[in-house]
Formats: sequence, C-alpha cells, structure tokens
Amino acid sequence: MRATFRNLYDQFNMAAFIRDRRTHATSVLRWALILVPMAAAVGTLCAAFLRSLDAVTQLRFAFPWLLYLLPIGGFVVGLLYHLTGRSVEGGNNLIVEQIHEPGGGVPLRMAPLIFFGTVVTHLFGGSAGREGTAVQLGGSLASGFGRALRLDAEATRTLLMTGIAAGFGAVFGTPIAGAVFALEVLAIGRVEYRALVPCLVAALVGDWTCLAWGIHHGVYHVDALVPVDALLVAKAGVAGIAFGLTGLTFAEANHALGGWLKRVIPYGPLRPVIGGLAVIALVWLLGTRDYLGLGTLAATPDSLTIASFFGPDTHSWSWALKLLFTVVTLSAGFKGGEVTPLFFIGAALGNALAPMFGVPSGLFAAIGFVALFAGAANTPLACTFMGIELFGAAYTVPIAVACFVAYLCSGHNGIYLSQRVAVPKVPAAHLTPDATLRDARTHRASRRRTRA
Repeated sequence: MRATFRNLYDQFNMAAFIRDRRTHATSVLRWALILVPMAAAVGTLCAAFLRSLDAVTQLRFAFPWLLYLLPIGGFVVGLLYHLTGRSVEGGNNLIVEQIHEPGGGVPLRMAPLIFFGTVVTHLFGGSAGREGTAVQLGGSLASGFGRALRLDAEATRTLLMTGIAAGFGAVFGTPIAGAVFALEVLAIGRVEYRALVPCLVAALVGDWTCLAWGIHHGVYHVDALVPVDALLVAKAGVAGIAFGLTGLTFAEANHALGGWLKRVIPYGPLRPVIGGLAVIALVWLLGTRDYLGLGTLAATPDSLTIASFFGPDTHSWSWALKLLFTVVTLSAGFKGGEVTPLFFIGAALGNALAPMFGVPSGLFAAIGFVALFAGAANTPLACTFMGIELFGAAYTVPIAVACFVAYLCSGHNGIYLSQRVAVPKVPAAHLTPDATLRDARTHRASRRRTRA
C-alpha cells in the first residue's frame, strides 16, 4: 500500500513538473514573439536616427551659418510640441512614470516628435545627446506594441523596460549596459530582476539590428598599460568624488535653469529661441564651436571631440564649457538627451584630472566617461558594464570604484526626476517610501525657503 501511494505521489510530481515546464516554455515563446520584432523595430529606428545625426552634423560642418538658425529651429520644435506633443513633453521621465504606475501609456507620437526634434537640434548646433531619443523611441514603440496586444499592466511594465533596453543598447552599441540600465534606472537602490532576461534579449536584438544596418559606433582606446594596484584604485576613488559632484552640478543646473525659464517665459515655444540665442552668444564669446552637437565628430582636424581626451594633450576647462553649452541647450527645451554630453564632460574632466594624479590621460578619460554618467543617472552597475564593454576588462576595478563613489557623492539628485528612491544612499527621514527625486528636490527647496 505504501509503495502504491509512493508511485502515485511520484507520478503526480512528474505531471506537475511537466505542466510547469510547459507553462514556462509557452511564456518564453510568447515573449519571444513580442520582444524580437519590437526590439528589431527599435534597432531599425535607432539606425535611421544615428544616420540622420551624422548627416545633419556633416551638413552643419559644411554650412557653418546654420548655427544662426538655431533659434528658429528651436521655435519650430517648441511650437510642434506645444500644439501636438504636450502629453509627451516629459520624455524619459514619462516612460519611467508609466513603468512605475501604468496609466495612459506612452503615446506613439512621441517617436516621430523626438526623432524630428533631436535632428533639428543637431542640425543647427544645439549641444545635446542622443540617448533620450533612443529611449523614447524604444518606450513609444514598446507601449504601442503593448496596446496593440492588449497586455495587462504588469506585462506593459516589462515591455516598457525592454523598450528602454533596446533603445539604449542600440544607440551606444552596449547591450549589456542597456539591459542593466533599463533595470536600474527606475529606482535608486533597487534592480528590477523580474525583467532581466527580457531586457537582455531586447538589448541584444536592438543592438544586432542596428549593426546589421551598417551602423558603426565610436571606438575609444586606452593605450596606456598601468598596473591595477591599490594606489590606482585609490586614485580612481578620489576622482570619483569629482565625477559625482560634477554630475550633481550638471543635473541641478539643468533643473534650476529649466525651471527658471518656465517661470519667466510661460510660452513654451519661446524658450528654445532664448536658448538658441544664448548658444550663439557663447560661441561668439568663446570663439569656438567645439562644444556644439554631440561632440563625437570633428569639423576640422584640430577640433575637440570625445576622442581628443584620450590623447596625451591636457584640456583643463573643456569639461566646464561643455557643461555650460549643454545646460543652456537642454534647459531651454531643445531635444536630445544628456548622456553623450555627459560622456564628453566626464572624459574631459578625467583628462584634466590625470596630470594631478600622475596617471595617463586616456585611462582617466575612460573612467570619467562612465563614472560621471553613473553619478548623474544613479546607475553605477550599468555604467560599470558600459566601461567594460567600451574599454575592456583590464581596468574593471578602478572603473567600478569610480562609478560607485560617483553614485554615492551625487546624493538624491539626478537627471531623471521621476526616478524613485527605493533604498536611500544615506539615512533620509524626510523621504517617504518610493519618493521620487522630484519629491526630494522639492523638499530641499522648501527647507531652503524656511531657513531664509
């Protein structure tokens, strides 16, 4: 009798095991049928976007007078958003909000609006990036897929995360960093592991699709061979403080100037006009155009690009000038993103700090490239992986140390105000559970007013 019960028990367990595996296989197949075409579409759009950026940048180099049309281009983009795109003006923050609390979804029109707006910004010389556009392209398409397939709220959250991963991985050619970024950017101190595999698949497919269209990403070489010892790691940690504080400065300056412009100039389309005039004035005042655009292509052989900071020459203040140009551009309402300018600022700051620490400029440029972004975006894991993907594994330890120190030093601040604080970096009694960085910033402002 006991043997009979044992046999029945074993058969029941086997049947349950097979049923679970069948359910799992069905779920995997279902997600694959959704993710692969969605990520391929995102990768294709990112390829078209990157080609467009290269084309308009070369056009601006060939016709320098296009800079003087920046205020007009800004007005056109601002008016277009004012008339048709108010619901998508939140950009990356809107996508993060929809992942946290699915509601109306991300409108599909976000994709053409941000594509057009970013291309116009770069055609006329605004200092902006491209990750914002890639993430919004991915989020918009992912949301469209979710609505078409009538997915529930939880599945929609996952799909939006995969859209971020696909866009980020495709536009920078760093699929591992793209997947981790999508999981890490949502909340400080928490990684959404439930979407780990879908995000990895989406990032890989997006990147492979982009490469299949013939896109080539920039390559940065760290030529120096420096032993990774305790002294080098300590230097990277100290430099990480500078990277974190600079990332904090960038984020706060962008939010503060943007908020001030909104109060002073309530009519949205006029803000880019003022910003465009300010950029033109900066070019005339400083006598250089090196800080316009992405900073990845050069108009002349002696122009500064991100690659310049990996060479032997020291550029002491390029990081501050690029920060100034970018804050003026983005706070005025021009479209694009913050990440590529942050790469420029970080590499330039690393180049400036290298002689003080007695290390090769290329090595600190590489560390600053990712560490400053880690501080500004509160994504140290993603930036560590990005450093490995871009520069190899030889300097993993100093890169990781700088990224994590920068993350700690940037505090509860960042470029994405909808990011939540799941685990505070330091004890913060004023932060309610899952408070956003916007909430933290509002609290700091009210405390300053109370003291005044």
